[in-house]
Amino acid sequence: MTCEGCGKALGVFDEGFYKKMVSRGEEPRLCVACTARYFGFTEEKAWEMIRRFQAQGCMLFPCAGAQGKSEIQ
Repeated sequence: MTCEGCGKALGVFDEGFYKKMVSRGEEPRLCVACTARYFGFTEEKAWEMIRRFQAQGCMLFPCAGAQGKSEIQ
C-alpha cells in the first residue's frame, strides 16, 4: 500500500498513525508526514505523539523489534 499524498510505501507506523488519527475502520491512505500535514502539525510532532501512544501501550504501534516495523524517528 502506498501513501496517496506522496507515494511512499506505508509502514506499520504510518498505518497505525492514520488509524489512530482518522478511524480504526478506515484503510490507511496517508503516511505519518502527510497525515500530520492534513491535521496541521509537523511530522516531528507526529512522531512525538506516536512515541507517547506507544508508551501508553497502544496496540497500533508495535514495540521495538517487531517485524515489519518502520524505524521510529
